[in-house]
Amino acid sequence: MRPYEIAVIFDVSLDETATQEFVDRITELIKLKGGTAGQVNRWGRRQFTYEINHKTEGIYIFIEFTGDPSLVTEVDRMLRLSDTVIRHRIVKQSENKIPQKKAVTKPVLETNAG
Repeated sequence: MRPYEIAVIFDVSLDETATQEFVDRITELIKLKGGTAGQVNRWGRRQFTYEINHKTEGIYIFIEFTGDPSLVTEVDRMLRLSDTVIRHRIVKQSENKIPQKKAVTKPVLETNAG
């Protein structure tokens, strides 16, 4: 099993429940085909840098999962056939993906100069 991440941009005309239902369908497909669904990051409504299909903004959602390459084909097909998905991208992550650590900030020392 390999780690992947799906980036999906939904049409803004969708309400929150319809978006959630579609994300649930994606995660159910992943589980049904033997994969494991991971974290779902919702970035919400964002404006595009340039117009896509006569639209200027979309709803961004990122889904992490692990699975076989055949599962990626099925998920890609599901996303391509949907009318509510403006764009999507499935990216294979490195096998030894290390979670990002938060930056350590050092306290600034104040000095009283005479």
